[in-house]
Amino acid sequence: MASSNNTPRIVELAAQISASVNKFETLLSDQGLPSPTFDEDSPPSFPDDMYSLRAQILDATAELNEVLTEPLMLIFKFAAISNLISLDTVCRLGILDMVPAGGKLSFAEVAGKTGLSHAEVRRVLRHAMAMRVLQEPEPEMVAHTKVSKFMSLPHIQAWAQFEGKDTWPACAKVADALEKWPASGDIKETGFALANNGKSVFEVLHADPERAMRFGSGMKSLDHVPGCGDMLVSKAYDWASLGNSHIVHVGGSRGVVAMDLAKHFEKTRFLVQDGPMMIKGAEVPEELQGRVDFMEHELFAPQTVQADVYYFRMAFRNWNDENAVKLLKAQVPALRRGAKLLIQDKCMTPPNTVPISEERIQRAIDMSLKTFFNSRDRYLDDWKALLAAADEKFVLHKVVQIEGSLLSMLEVHWDVSSVKA
Repeated sequence: MASSNNTPRIVELAAQISASVNKFETLLSDQGLPSPTFDEDSPPSFPDDMYSLRAQILDATAELNEVLTEPLMLIFKFAAISNLISLDTVCRLGILDMVPAGGKLSFAEVAGKTGLSHAEVRRVLRHAMAMRVLQEPEPEMVAHTKVSKFMSLPHIQAWAQFEGKDTWPACAKVADALEKWPASGDIKETGFALANNGKSVFEVLHADPERAMRFGSGMKSLDHVPGCGDMLVSKAYDWASLGNSHIVHVGGSRGVVAMDLAKHFEKTRFLVQDGPMMIKGAEVPEELQGRVDFMEHELFAPQTVQADVYYFRMAFRNWNDENAVKLLKAQVPALRRGAKLLIQDKCMTPPNTVPISEERIQRAIDMSLKTFFNSRDRYLDDWKALLAAADEKFVLHKVVQIEGSLLSMLEVHWDVSSVKA
């Protein structure tokens, strides 16, 4: 990005960073919050109302760092899959759990507990420390940072191990898949399939409970992606405007989202639909009984329940267009005049319209969908095309996007008046 005046861009960036950081620090102080550090007990996140300012700082610091980095070193930075080696290792060998909270452990003790040589312990730990995961408060001693403390959460460790054991081999095959099947949307023609003897991700997870557990636990890491957490759904849409509505959450798993929404919006009633293995054993709190129920229902089976609203949360992104259209068509048998579909999913933004820190996250997630499912996160025109292909009575009414969220809420009306005579 070129400077708009005669001031050198790096000087302009430095001034912008200084002013924004001062403002950020003032806001923290006004709210009684500590200034961020890598200390173990430093808060891992910031208030939602500081999102825009934080994004400005992240973008400016990233640009300053990268414009001062030689091209080869910048390529190395973004191509460094070797970073995953130490992240996977400290999780897989339980090193994060060995380090005591608020304390420290010697490299020699880590070697004794893991069976690694002292040299390998030093190599792995210092590689992780270079990424702010763990720290060396004194020579040959290891302690937590706020990053490693967060990474110690069981589901984050599961994600790291999934990245090492499952994602990494699949990513190495994506280019091969693109060469072999340049225009494919088949779930068995992916980098993951090439890395797993031609089997789709669903086939592999169905046949391997250990990998399925790792995958499921790792998916909980999405709770920490901006705006993707289950408990943030209540803020993503004006649910109160639905009034006394009966809402079917299609593919609603164990009902966590439905129950949270029912607590926040007392006029709503929810029916959670999913496969028998997903809903088995799901329990509804006493205070929500009668307002949240469960029903066995396969995702692509014809809808049999008439309701006011059909809600889909990240249900389309794992499927190619053909299957996404099938999912929409499956709802048609039960739809009545005025029914709504609420589709909470990614609506991709055009380039350079959101902070680069956010854009990099969404582009990376989009590549992951290609790797595993041969699907993609869709742009607005893609969503309109899906709706039109499913039925002309599906009319996109509006798209709701709250600041700081990577997901949008697409409100779709079943509009029989839209049918041309």
